[in-house]
Amino acid sequence: MSSMTVSNLALPSEGTTGQLADLALRYLEQIGVEFIFGVPGGAIEPLFNALARSARRGSIQPIVARHEAGAAFMADGYTRESGKLGVCTATTGPGATNLLTGVACAYENEIPMLVITGQSALPSFGRAAFQESSCTGIDTVSMFKSCTNYSTLVSHPEQFEHKFVTAVMNAFGPRPGPAHLSVPLDVARAPWPAARPRYDLNDLLRRPSSVDTVAIDRLERELSVARRPVLLIGGGCVEAMAAIMQFAVARSIPFVTTPQAKGYVHAAHPLNKGVFGFAGHVSAAAALREDAADLILALGTSFGEWTSAAWNDVLMNQRLIHIDAVEDHFTQTPMARLHVRGAIATVFERLLEAAKQREGHESGVWSRTPSVVPMPSVRWDAQAQRFSPRDCTPSYPLAEAHKMQSDEVPLKPQRLMHELSRMFPPQTRFLADPGNAMAWSTHYLAPMDRRIGDRRSALGAKERVAGRRKDQCSRVRTVMDFAPMGWGIGGAVGVALAHRGIPVVCITGDGSFLMNGQEITVAVERKLPVVFLVLNDAALGMVKHGQRLTGAERVGFELPRVDFAGMAAAMGAQGIAIKTPADLTGLDVAAICARPGPTLLDVYIDGEEVPPMQMRAKVLEAAR
Repeated sequence: MSSMTVSNLALPSEGTTGQLADLALRYLEQIGVEFIFGVPGGAIEPLFNALARSARRGSIQPIVARHEAGAAFMADGYTRESGKLGVCTATTGPGATNLLTGVACAYENEIPMLVITGQSALPSFGRAAFQESSCTGIDTVSMFKSCTNYSTLVSHPEQFEHKFVTAVMNAFGPRPGPAHLSVPLDVARAPWPAARPRYDLNDLLRRPSSVDTVAIDRLERELSVARRPVLLIGGGCVEAMAAIMQFAVARSIPFVTTPQAKGYVHAAHPLNKGVFGFAGHVSAAAALREDAADLILALGTSFGEWTSAAWNDVLMNQRLIHIDAVEDHFTQTPMARLHVRGAIATVFERLLEAAKQREGHESGVWSRTPSVVPMPSVRWDAQAQRFSPRDCTPSYPLAEAHKMQSDEVPLKPQRLMHELSRMFPPQTRFLADPGNAMAWSTHYLAPMDRRIGDRRSALGAKERVAGRRKDQCSRVRTVMDFAPMGWGIGGAVGVALAHRGIPVVCITGDGSFLMNGQEITVAVERKLPVVFLVLNDAALGMVKHGQRLTGAERVGFELPRVDFAGMAAAMGAQGIAIKTPADLTGLDVAAICARPGPTLLDVYIDGEEVPPMQMRAKVLEAAR
């Protein structure tokens, strides 16, 4: 092949091995990918042709988004729910640049993703080809370099297989994130002459769960003398929750979570002290104070502004031990007493093993008889289709708990979150969009789960395969750091596709829905029972309240009052207006969840209620 020019390579018939675009799909099949999210176009046509052939043989299917950013959000949600690689694609030029926001969001939130963009044919580089985005045009490879682990142009067919495999490996690297391939039209069409893929991706992605044994020995010594340890559970702990909870319960160690990890643990767990960080709880900050904790174990968190409560001194001090698999996170905690590198699940498996071996011996904290933490019963009333109010009471206090029972009109957001926690069945996945939706959800939403603690054995798993990590999905999902409006709308579609049959609820604002609400038509097309709940207050709520809290000029936050229920109906979805508490509690949630298609709940909330965003306001004020 190397002696042939790319432009004169003959196109294979469908009966031959295929094109390089087909080879890409064969590799994705190896690791269980089911969907590619994107918007078609001329330069990416070979990949969509390959997808058509793939779909006919019952394999990977295309999901056509309405905007490329929505495709990236869908891939993000798919990965979070399935643990598999999210893949998104777009054509050259504006198709590729439209992907950037969703890709950047995945990068900052450490979500594995493969991004494939089309490119003009190689002979046309530098000649102002239509939508050219090569190094001599609008250079998309360079654009993606700032928000991916790997970004490259495939400039020859013989590069394709190696670069494709390298991209997937980088997506599942030590710091997971997107990887980008820019594939010229003629390269994607080039014949794939091999009988089968040369690499086994599952084998290449399999990694032993290595840890720093010296640091673990020191961690055990620190724990042996600590009298009041506290755990801070971050978003990177999803596959370690079984071991973490066994450890916490056995030793009666209280814990707090970051906003990202809120959904990993039941709100009613007696050791749960609430959320620390943006829109968090006073009880969580109190649990970390020096008079309450002499040792803080921070697990799987990046220590960004929203996860550290704006780098609050109550956390950022020498009582801190930082445990993480992503070494980049350690640069945020130079004051920590100890950094422990390695898979968090393995670290806690080692701690549990050590505790088991030392039982009955004089060894400080490990010699104590494990505590028995009483677990409350949580029961779903199938007849009433509700949890009881008692079930929905977190173990930690809320800021304005009395408003959760308010019958006032307009509907109080606090009441809305309380009722959502009760109304939806225990397997429901909630996605909270950035803005007021995230603030209200983080503080007040308490989705129920019959399982209070994870009683499965945490020991025995010695290696993990990237792309197959679904030990415990979060029931509340948010994005931190780079947090684009509308992420949850596309993300909910990806979650629903990854796990058919479970209820998925996207809580979003009217501003976010006006940006990205067109993606509801993908749920219509695919008959996905996603609930899109729009907080309708005719405002960019976080802007509005942020201006008030900081004394800024009150400008630019107003939105027109939109009939979102009618808008949803025009797009083929079911639209329901919610204007009173009775409208909300009277919903037939079972019918909504069983419906073969999405429902939009247009909830008219009290826009004068101030969300728990004071932390963010203080940061903005300090910047002045």
